[in-house]
Amino acid sequence: MTQPALTTRTIAVYGALRSGTTVLRLMLDAHPQLSCPGETDFIFDHLISEQPPRYDMAELEANRIYRAHEANYPDWPLPTPTPDTFLARIAGEGIGVPVLHRHLSTALNVYPDLRVVHLVRDPRDVARSSIGMGWAGNVYHGVGHWIETERDWQACQSRLAPEQSLSVHYEDLIAHPEETLSRICAFAGVAYDPQMLSYAGASSYDKPDPSLTVQWKRKQTPQQVGLIEGRIGPLLQAAGYAPSGHPPVVPGALEQLQLGLENQRGIWRVRLKRYGLADPLILAASRRLGLTSLARRAQGRMDETALKYLK
Repeated sequence: MTQPALTTRTIAVYGALRSGTTVLRLMLDAHPQLSCPGETDFIFDHLISEQPPRYDMAELEANRIYRAHEANYPDWPLPTPTPDTFLARIAGEGIGVPVLHRHLSTALNVYPDLRVVHLVRDPRDVARSSIGMGWAGNVYHGVGHWIETERDWQACQSRLAPEQSLSVHYEDLIAHPEETLSRICAFAGVAYDPQMLSYAGASSYDKPDPSLTVQWKRKQTPQQVGLIEGRIGPLLQAAGYAPSGHPPVVPGALEQLQLGLENQRGIWRVRLKRYGLADPLILAASRRLGLTSLARRAQGRMDETALKYLK
């Protein structure tokens, strides 16, 4: 079976949601030779066949991020899209930089030679940020998606040659942006350009502020930190972060149930505040009953409302 040809003008950024991938994207996109137009998980989210790549078109066309990209490219939606066509449009005349938060293993199945910048942030801060986004009701569940992303990263290590990946800590990017961006640029084969730090003038993101890192030390209780570290286990140090010194907390069955209920209450509290009662209930019920079309319409309306909460 023919292997799709990966353009040499592609480097992916891979990291968990709320790990700083957006601010890194803005920095990279400000470079005159790099093109990083936004999140692009849809490239690998909806593949139903990897060799040759083929999409579930109904799911792809319902994807909010995919639809947002249509505004950037006059020839979208594509009649028969492939990962190759997406990556070629992202790259344009420069080096394309898709941003991925999941499915790295799928991306490597399609493109075994893909080069990857792995961006990782302290999971204790990621857990806090997830609550603010309405994705979780407590830090124990707020760190779940970080764990999934980092497990996928660890599982893919044996498939990546040393020169094929570069790991970067978000805290270094914020504290030492020129040095860290220079490393990324060298990995991409381009020279660092000071224009990469001009993004603040064209976005809602401020310039790097080191005081906004390691906030968990000031804003989380020892119990909360212990819950996070107890759930993460050895992945914390594998990602390059030292334990807090607080005892890890591993909840028993009753505590697990209480945390799960608290998590659902928190998610629904934010959901109802943002979207009202009707669409969240329609979405939940239609998914349970397998009413796909009804679920997509409700999700589409919620997606439009969600845009104003995304920075």
